[in-house]
Amino acid sequence: MQAHPLKLPGPAEGLLDRGESLDPPDWGSLAALAHRIVDDAVEHVARVRERPVWRPMPEKVEATFRAPPPDGPLPVEDVYRLVRDNVLSYPMGNTHPRFWSWYMGSSNFTGALGDFIAAIQGSNLGGGSHAAALVDQQVVGWLRDMIGFPATASGTLVSGGSMANLIGLTVARNAMAGIDLREEGLAALDRPLRFYASDQVHSCHRKAVETLGLGNKALRRIATDTRYRIDIAALRTAVAEDRERGWKPACIIGTAGTVNSGAVDDLAALAEIAAEEGLWFHVDGCIGALLAIAPDNAWRVKGMECADSVALDPHKWLHAPFEVGCALVRDHMKHRQTFAVSPEYLQGMSRGIASGQWLYEFGLQTSRGFGALKVWMALMEHGVAKFGRLIDRNVAQAAFLADLVRSHPPLELVTEPEINIVCFRYAAEGQDEEKLKQINVEIMLRLQETGVAALSDTTIGGRHCLRAAICNHRTRLDDLTLLVSEVLRIGREISA
Repeated sequence: MQAHPLKLPGPAEGLLDRGESLDPPDWGSLAALAHRIVDDAVEHVARVRERPVWRPMPEKVEATFRAPPPDGPLPVEDVYRLVRDNVLSYPMGNTHPRFWSWYMGSSNFTGALGDFIAAIQGSNLGGGSHAAALVDQQVVGWLRDMIGFPATASGTLVSGGSMANLIGLTVARNAMAGIDLREEGLAALDRPLRFYASDQVHSCHRKAVETLGLGNKALRRIATDTRYRIDIAALRTAVAEDRERGWKPACIIGTAGTVNSGAVDDLAALAEIAAEEGLWFHVDGCIGALLAIAPDNAWRVKGMECADSVALDPHKWLHAPFEVGCALVRDHMKHRQTFAVSPEYLQGMSRGIASGQWLYEFGLQTSRGFGALKVWMALMEHGVAKFGRLIDRNVAQAAFLADLVRSHPPLELVTEPEINIVCFRYAAEGQDEEKLKQINVEIMLRLQETGVAALSDTTIGGRHCLRAAICNHRTRLDDLTLLVSEVLRIGREISA
């Protein structure tokens, strides 16, 4: 029987017959450009040590990013030229071996290829039956195993640590509320919830309790000891006080690596208190959770395996290209009950694409990119053991830098490094704290502007200091000796 195509009205028929798409008119030319892009990318990474860590953008370059959106087309070769000259040439610098600002991983080329392949494959990780969803859950399972969680635990990949902590604390809030919080809302609580963390806790936790509707007052900051770890006795006292005052203690947040100094709370002691008091135990492990795979330093996070939830960041010590974080929850059902909904347009099936698990039921995002592939490929290429050795090396490099600081006055170590963050300063003789701050800020800025190294700064115990966070698989000892030499040179120039 002969098919008869539908006849559409004139204007609609004209639109349908145009044949426009976003595919190139010549796949061969695009393939040639793609090969050139890969060649440039290889050179960019292979020669990263030869470039400045960071450099300011000229006004002419900055102006290109203030232009209005284009109305008409530009040949893709010209588009790439703009990217090469104006984007690739002015990176933040965190892939460079002398980038130690804040706390970032330094990426890896295989992971970058994984991101490219993931984009080409184009899957949405809301769930369903397809390969990307299985890779996603395999990576979550690998991360679960790395930190010592049981096989029954669940998890979800997210953008980074802030979102991973928000996921964990959302489950904690709902699980500890004592009511159906999703249905009744916070107004139905008979007592306000209280969360506890050290006074060194990352600022994302304030954002989390505010986002959860609890308010900043719900997060009680507990004083720290001389090593900037949460004071266990002070925590016990705070929990008892809050019960007396009508609060409902709900969650202890342990930090495996504070952002200021890398301090690791006594996680085993916190797990014990949480069990005794009937509280949720969450670990912010975005800096240090993966110490668990480092042979020489795994002992530092003992007790993390007892947590109810853990946040960690594969884009830090697994050096995955940005962005990818992970939230892990011990109780699979409590995790799912916090986020799952079953709309009519997302019903599971026994067959077809919808026969797979709906991954969106474990987080806030229905649409999510295929971020797991870059982690999966790098782990398959190198193995977990190699990443563990690189973590141990970074910790050893921090100890080496601390020794250099001690042996080169007027440099001063502000606090003993626990893992891989070193806080120190140029302590010029006869200067008050405000003047020392000015000197060290200027040292930091000159290091950045000359492209020699990138440090950040912070204030610990009332003393402003430089902060070197060594989370970089390319860093060598001669990079650290160069840093100390340049800090001394610049410090002498400013002081003079």
